[in-house]
This record gives sequence, C-alpha cells and structure tokens, in this order.
Amino acid sequence: MSSGWRAGVLLVALIVALPVLTVFSFVFEPAGEVWRHLAATVLQDYVVNSLLLMLGVGAGTLLLGVSTAWVTTTCEFPGRRIFEWALLLPMAIPAYIIAYTYTGLLDFAGPVQTGLRELTGWGYGDYWFPQVRSLGGAVVMLSLVLYPYVYLLTRAAFLEQSVCVLEVSRTLGASPWRTFSRVALPLARPAVITGLSLALMETLADYGTVQYFGVNTFTTGIFRTWFGLGDPAAAAQLSALLMSFVFVLILLERWSRRQARYHHTTSRYRSLPRHRLRGWQLPVGVLVCLVPLLFGFLVPAGQLLVWALRTAPETVGTGFIQLTWHSLILAGSAALIALLLGLFMAYGKRLHGNWLVQGAVRIAGMGYAVPGTVIAVGVMIPFAAFDNTLDGWMRAQFGISTGLLLSGTLAALLFAYTVRFLAVSLQTVEAGLGKIKLSMDDAARSMGYPPGEVLRRVHMPIMRGSLLTAVLLVFVDVLKELPATLILRPFNFNTLAVRAYELASDERLADAASASLAIVLAGIIPVILLSRSIAHSRPGHA
Repeated sequence: MSSGWRAGVLLVALIVALPVLTVFSFVFEPAGEVWRHLAATVLQDYVVNSLLLMLGVGAGTLLLGVSTAWVTTTCEFPGRRIFEWALLLPMAIPAYIIAYTYTGLLDFAGPVQTGLRELTGWGYGDYWFPQVRSLGGAVVMLSLVLYPYVYLLTRAAFLEQSVCVLEVSRTLGASPWRTFSRVALPLARPAVITGLSLALMETLADYGTVQYFGVNTFTTGIFRTWFGLGDPAAAAQLSALLMSFVFVLILLERWSRRQARYHHTTSRYRSLPRHRLRGWQLPVGVLVCLVPLLFGFLVPAGQLLVWALRTAPETVGTGFIQLTWHSLILAGSAALIALLLGLFMAYGKRLHGNWLVQGAVRIAGMGYAVPGTVIAVGVMIPFAAFDNTLDGWMRAQFGISTGLLLSGTLAALLFAYTVRFLAVSLQTVEAGLGKIKLSMDDAARSMGYPPGEVLRRVHMPIMRGSLLTAVLLVFVDVLKELPATLILRPFNFNTLAVRAYELASDERLADAASASLAIVLAGIIPVILLSRSIAHSRPGHA
C-alpha cells in the first residue's frame, strides 16, 4: 500500500508535468518559416514590452505593497484595522476587468474627460490627457491588482519579526524610518522577493489587459501565432521562450533566499509596538493606505456596480444564468480535482520524504508559475496528437472515425486548470498537514489503520479549514482564468470571464459589467480568509 502511494504520486506528477515538458520539447525543433518571420518582425517587441512591463509592475507593486504593509503593521491611526484587510480587496478583481473599467472611465468619451470638457469648454486637441490604452496604462492596471501579493507576504513577515530586534534599534537612537530601512526591511527581504516574484509571474501570464490595451507581449504573440497564423510549433517555441523568463524569476527568488534563515530570538511574544501618527504624519499614513484601495478596488467596483444596475435588464437573463452555471460547474469541478490531487500528493510526501517524491511534488506544483496560454498550448499539442493518432488507426483498422475525443472538450479544459492551479491546493494542504504531529500518524498506524484510513479518519477532520481554503482559492482562480479558457473551451461554450472579455473587446463595457461584477464578488471570500490568516500569523497570537 505504501509503495503504491509513492508510485501514484510519481505518476500524477508526470501527467501534470506533461504540458510543460511538451512545450520545452519544441526548443529543440528546427525553426520553421513562421518562427523566422516572428524573429525578424515582432519578437523583439515581445521581449522588450514584456521586460518593460515587468520592470514597471515590479516597481509599482514594491512601492504600494511594502509601504502599506509597514504602515498597517507598525503605525496606529484611525481606520488601521479596516485597512489591514481591505488592502487585499484588489486581489478580487482580475487585471483585465480593471482595465476595461478604467478604459470606460478615462477614454475620450468617458465621464472623466467629458466632465473636464464641460467644465472648461475645451474641445478635442485642446488639452493633454494620459493615454489609458498604452504600456504605461497596463503597468498601472497590473500594479493596482497585483500589489496585494507583496503586501500579503511582507506584512506577514513584519508581524513575525522579533520585537527585541526592533526595540534595540530604537534604543540606539534610530528613528522609525531608519529602523524600517536598516532592520525590518532587510529581515523581511525573502518575503518581499517572494511576493514580487508572484506578482511578476502574474504579469507575464496576463493576456486580457495587454491584448485590450494593444501591447504586444509574449502572451498576445502566442495567442496570435496559434489562432492567426495556425502554427502550433511556433506558438510552442514562443511559449518555451516565455517559460525561460518565468524560470529565471523562480531562480532569482530561490537565490535571494539561498541558505538564509530568520529565527525568533526570544520565546516571549507580545503585540508589536505601534507608532501613533500625529500632525502631518496622520494624513500621509492614511493616504498611503487609501490610494491603492481607492483606485485598486473602490473606484472600479463602484463603476462596475453602476454599469451593472443600468444594464441588468438587458444582460441578466437566461443567457447570463447559463454563463454563471458554466463558470460555477467548471470552477467547482477543477477545485475538487485540485483538492483531491493536492491531498493525495501532500500526504504521499508525508509518507515518503525521500528526494524522489519531494522532487515529484515540486514538479507537480510548477504549473502555477506557467502562464495559462503556455499551459493551453502544452495541453492542445499532445491531446491533438492522441486524437489524430487514434482516429488514423481506427480508420485504417475498422474504417471508423473517432473524431476529437479530448481536444476541444471540457476534459482538456479541466486538465489545464488542474495543471495551472494544483500548486495553490498543494501548498495550502501541505501547510495544514505540517501542523499535525507525526506522532498522530504513528498512533493511528499502531491501531491497524492503513495510510488511506489515517488520512480520511484522522487528518481530514483536523484540517477542514485548510481544505476549505484550498477549494475556495482554486475556485476563484478558475473563475478569473481567461487565456486557457479562451483557447481550450468547447465550441459555443462560454463562461463569465470569456463573456466579459468578448463584450469589452466589442467596446460594450457597460454590458460586460454584470459578468465582471459576479467574478469580483466571488473573489472577495478568499480575500477575507487570507486576511484572517495573516492577522493571526504572529507567533503567540491568541
């Protein structure tokens, strides 16, 4: 039984890694005519724009995430407790939805510029206004929704720091700012880099925002090469090049930590001393927290609500209910599959902690770092090859055509979701299992329970909260996923994310609001769970 569990973990890891391995295999394919055309015309734009986007979003997320984490953790001011959890709310809004919303607000025909012209009497060409649909606009949009990755992990790191170290700095005459820059921030550096890496991976994975803003990046290039030029090999080679960017980010994140370890130097834990903001510091502290919350959540969510109320009679009907049902079924199924596989693999790692199983589990969790467009390409190629091979064999042997059994089906889409988001479930389940002492396993095994029964009757009841969190996180991630759904969905099968994208692409921004708002509302629940988790993350917290 135990060896069967190990073999199962290795098999699941191999299957889940298939799309990534497929894409990498095209690195060794000879360059075709389409690839040479891409290299001579647009490849440089893809590389430069992707790098500029990463640099801009990196700077934006660091500025917003670190500053808000420090202010809410170490300062006392009115509204701090609200900002602690509210600053995570932008995570509930997909980047492509906030892009549509601000386009509707800030375009020439939008309410902001219209009001400006009515107020001043200006006409077209009489004034300068920043262009929303641009590389700079994409940087701002992505920064507003991705800074919570840095905020979340940095604040957790600040909460876990030893009070003794901070107090020693203050007793030596260091100001709060010097204590932050010379002591607290260096100690939190691994968490900051990890949050930044996650934000940059999401930046590379984004398709809806850059496509809508007309910014040529790897994701738009992959999509255009696959559907516009009809060349899966060239699309896979572009995907492999994009994956090299992702893996460089992973290596940088690992290198930043190296062998560094940060330990508490005391067993006495108490509330962190907070510096009460007074005078000019008070409005500055409030603004530091209010600006990202206002522009990252309140303004876009408010505008979506206004549009949704205006267009609901036309957009919310039988078709909308069907879209919602499709989205819920897909998200629920993918979340359940990811939970079961995550539980199976995490417990297999607990049973067999050798390097082979640990490596297999790490490979299985690699998909979250890979953009949805890349995974979609990696799924389509082997599935199409299987369908064509089987169909050719059946025609030759029996004169029967089997058609497409896997390609363009919900099975392919669910497989892609599982590859993409298994890591979310896996890490959450591993965290829950890590809190259960190994002695409980030994006690249950001594009573004659096999590993499966130990998991079902002992571990699962204890870690109900972790299992629920894993399901909810994957559920919402699937609801928001756009590029993989666009590429792999069955014919005439739509979801809320795809419908919002289609309507926004047709410049029907107000009509896209109902579908967009439904996705945002679904994303708020995991945000609340994450907020509660970091609020209780300090050792010794009652």
